[in-house]
Amino acid sequence: MATKSRREAATTTKQPSQGTKKPAAPRASPAAPRKRTSIPEPGGATVTAFLDQLDHPLKKEIHVVRQLILGVSPEIREEIKWNAPSFRTTEHFATFNLRTQDRVRLILHTGAKAKKPAQQKGRIEDPEGLLEWLAEDRCLVTLISSADIESKRAALEAILSAWIARMESP
Repeated sequence: MATKSRREAATTTKQPSQGTKKPAAPRASPAAPRKRTSIPEPGGATVTAFLDQLDHPLKKEIHVVRQLILGVSPEIREEIKWNAPSFRTTEHFATFNLRTQDRVRLILHTGAKAKKPAQQKGRIEDPEGLLEWLAEDRCLVTLISSADIESKRAALEAILSAWIARMESP
């Protein structure tokens, strides 16, 4: 008895197409409403849970800065993005940098994607010198203690308000 090679077996066992097709998978009804996701409220449970689990020596100070940010405008929402609490109005504008253990660092930015030069709106006023500019669309605020946060509170609130206005201006 002769055995066929794989190639011969493959060519001799093929059946001509008989025009039979598998039935199409059922589709979702086009009229089915999509679930809307609700906008997280300030003080969102997800961020609170994240911060409760956070192992950081300046955890108390991070909570204080978080409340300061949320108090700047009722339009501010928060969520966990980029592995840290992040804040937005229409776009994300501030995110904690939690890698540094000896200070609280807050990155002010213009969202996930860098903006083209024509979309950048210039620098904001910083009379207290809180901002370290990392690029035209991104800067860093560094705070080292509760006393530092309290002494810079008014300046930081003004900077955050100006940053949000800068982002939302046409």
